[in-house]
Amino acid sequence: MAHTLDLSSKPATQPVLVNITGLTRDGLVRALLESGVVEERKAKMRMQQIWRWIHHYGVTDFDLMTDIAKDQRALFADRFTLARPEIVERQISRDGTRKYLIRMGPGIEVESVFIPSVGRAGALCVSSQVGCTLNCTFCHTGTQKLVRNLTAAEIVAQVQVARDDLGEWPSPKEDRQLSNIVFMGMGEPLYNLDNVADAIDIISDNEGIALSRRRITVSTSGVVPELEALGNRTAAMLAISLHATNDTLRDEIVPLNKKYNIEALMAGIRAYPGLSNARRVTFEYVMLKGVNDSPAEARALIKLLKGIPAKINLIPFNPWPGTDYQCSDWTAIETFAAILNKAGYASPIRTPRGRDILAACGQLKSDSEKKRASVLRREAQNAPNEDSDHVESLPFAHLAAGMVD
Repeated sequence: MAHTLDLSSKPATQPVLVNITGLTRDGLVRALLESGVVEERKAKMRMQQIWRWIHHYGVTDFDLMTDIAKDQRALFADRFTLARPEIVERQISRDGTRKYLIRMGPGIEVESVFIPSVGRAGALCVSSQVGCTLNCTFCHTGTQKLVRNLTAAEIVAQVQVARDDLGEWPSPKEDRQLSNIVFMGMGEPLYNLDNVADAIDIISDNEGIALSRRRITVSTSGVVPELEALGNRTAAMLAISLHATNDTLRDEIVPLNKKYNIEALMAGIRAYPGLSNARRVTFEYVMLKGVNDSPAEARALIKLLKGIPAKINLIPFNPWPGTDYQCSDWTAIETFAAILNKAGYASPIRTPRGRDILAACGQLKSDSEKKRASVLRREAQNAPNEDSDHVESLPFAHLAAGMVD
């Protein structure tokens, strides 16, 4: 048998660069030390320099870090990357709403939605998981199997992508377009609390993106054991995906209620750190025709929330393929709101935003595994849409329905 010796040259394996754009301050110090290119005595100083360039100026190129020596910048570029994730699709609605389908890695795609004129200026709805485990019966995203938690870096990247697109670097002190963050995209944030908390630390850091924690809202379906930790670790505003006033109905709509019932949930909310009239809890209540939209349910809701500083978002429901639910009649929603308002609760019903690009439905990721987004849009434009002035679908409807003050 003849043997030959292959002397052809083979390309050297490219080193794997560590992306440092979403690390916490401590994580960034560790990365610098582990790289071997920063002395321990200078690690904190270098961290502070890099941190400000990444999170205040939004740079993605070490060569732009002009207060760091050129040879040091080259060493960083050999070991680290500041790259953003891939933007699979970017859409802008006629009303200014922007939706991003972001690929964090192979098979890891999430949606983020920026809605102008919400909160002080505009709000970004971010995802905390790829998929969901809760199976809330009204929510299309709940039909997607959980793939995994997002890392803190992947959560922060959603904010960075939006600010890139809005041209909002360096971090403005006034006239922000993106003034609020809401964790209301894909997933249950309290099942990913460590990464959510780290992301909030990064987003709220005064030397970086510098968004006030009072302008960051975390929405949960009611993971009661984590409520206190959420408040203590993040000081974020709390939103509760409620949708029913009794256990029998909520067990059906929000299956998590079978594990943490309404009594336990209300006790956890009343003990939420920092709860006050200035830091009200937002209760999200999707309006389902003939299910939870009667005047009796409105009065039961008032009784349930007695003594809790609260705001109630009434969310018209938009049916999606396979659901048996229908949106409540508009008169029923207005009657429900009037009862709550008379009792002293703010209960806004907001006009949907971004309907022409499916920005509030959270369904693009669900169907993108089977169909091209262009096909989805064409089907949506051709489909009949009853009561189109008032309906909105989930999960991003929470934001469009007036989630933030």
